[in-house]
Amino acid sequence: MDILEILGYFGALLIGVVLGLIGGGGSILTVPVLVYLMAINPVTATAYSLFVVGTSALVGALRNIPKNLIDFRTAIVFAIPAFIAVYLTRLYLVPAIPEEIFSVGGFTVTKNIGIMLFFAIIMVVASISMIREKENGRNTEVKKVSYNYPLIILEGSLVGLLTGIVGAGGGFLIIPALVILAKLPMKKAVATSLLIIAFKSLIGFIGDVQNLEIDWVFLLIFTGISVAGIFLGVYLNNFINGKRLKKGFGWFVLLMGIYIILKEIL
Repeated sequence: MDILEILGYFGALLIGVVLGLIGGGGSILTVPVLVYLMAINPVTATAYSLFVVGTSALVGALRNIPKNLIDFRTAIVFAIPAFIAVYLTRLYLVPAIPEEIFSVGGFTVTKNIGIMLFFAIIMVVASISMIREKENGRNTEVKKVSYNYPLIILEGSLVGLLTGIVGAGGGFLIIPALVILAKLPMKKAVATSLLIIAFKSLIGFIGDVQNLEIDWVFLLIFTGISVAGIFLGVYLNNFINGKRLKKGFGWFVLLMGIYIILKEIL
């Protein structure tokens, strides 16, 4: 086992710790850890990421069920179009992307480079939302949940498409959608988003099982370490300011996103 592989398994633990500490964001690290530290092909890495993210989010969701923080009706309304979109994306769209997408001035954008560049852009967008997030008093009280069905279905489909391409959970898109479109309080939105992320990620992964050869031993070890990290993160949450940590993590994700863009282009 070389130093990069050791760092990769440490990265798996870090993914879980971040999820346990701030309730999201850890999934954005999964693909870079798998690609740059574990030397896994980007297409396979996005598939593995769906399994890691889905399993980790499911553990988090199960922890929230006894606390009555999950709105199951909202989860179902949002998740059905997301399930369909992520499954079809992994089964048909990702395999259909050509190995050479386009060439500009002698620089060829391959399928692997294209996926990593798109993922890096998503990282930058996610990091900005984490850095700019402000504490406010809106939507902290329990309100009557209402449903804007057309917009929820559209948002669910878009999040499913995004998840299918880059293998990230999409919590930074799901949580605002649940708050704005379903009028959920923030705590319920975060808990409900974990259940949505879990099922749409795992269903998306099923689309990959039919197309890719899965190294189950490695995947289960990596996922197990990540899940252990969640419990460590939950414990550390008692001693660390979550808001400050989220902003600090946002800056880290921003720098990593810029690094990936420069690395893939240069």
